[in-house]
Amino acid sequence: MGVEGCTKCIKYLLFFFNFIFWLAGGVILGVALWLRHEPQTSNLLELQLDGAHAPSTFYISVHILIAVGAVMMVVGFLGCYGAIQESQCLLGTFFACLVILFACEVAAGIWGFMHKDTVSTEMIHFYDTVYEKAFSETVSTEQKEGPTAANVLKVFHETLRCCGKGQVTSILTRFTDKLRLTDICPSSETSVNCHTRINELFTDKIYLIGIAALVVAVIMIFEMIFSMVLCCGIRNSPVY
Repeated sequence: MGVEGCTKCIKYLLFFFNFIFWLAGGVILGVALWLRHEPQTSNLLELQLDGAHAPSTFYISVHILIAVGAVMMVVGFLGCYGAIQESQCLLGTFFACLVILFACEVAAGIWGFMHKDTVSTEMIHFYDTVYEKAFSETVSTEQKEGPTAANVLKVFHETLRCCGKGQVTSILTRFTDKLRLTDICPSSETSVNCHTRINELFTDKIYLIGIAALVVAVIMIFEMIFSMVLCCGIRNSPVY
């Protein structure tokens, strides 16, 4: 084709980074789908009691990630094809898409940093509400149709292998289970409270998303530089 020398090297570097970008899009899409269907998370976020659902903030974020991964794969393919074909139009379109994606990623990163504790806080609040209702039901003689708070709480405890809101309530709940007043702690013995488990569960996943976003941002910066250099090289090439 028309470009030679350093510009030709830039062309293949851009193709290489675009291929990595395309793969990163596939990885993000795969991770997002895993987060969406991962058993621990799904079991917790699909819980509901008296019409009240578990907070959906985490699922909303995951659906956004699915969309981002799919768009990244399309844009990455566009960049690879534009680099190989040495098309200024495709490279210009690719650069514009990268700028928009980068701006969205920065905005999402800022929002995520400001609300990094929101998901775990909302889930803890939902757990506390269910916990209090479960113990209210134990002293109530009223029969309830549908899933009871104790059933929902049991799912929490079995899924996360935890029991109680804190150390004191954890001991109290295991004690009431032994007296057969309740049956809500997991079958396996555990001394970990559920507030700790919930924080660990969602904090680990948020860090995973953050690391992936940082790697993608670095790749995007290199791609924007290389695409502009290649575009200028094509424009100045005597063949064109």
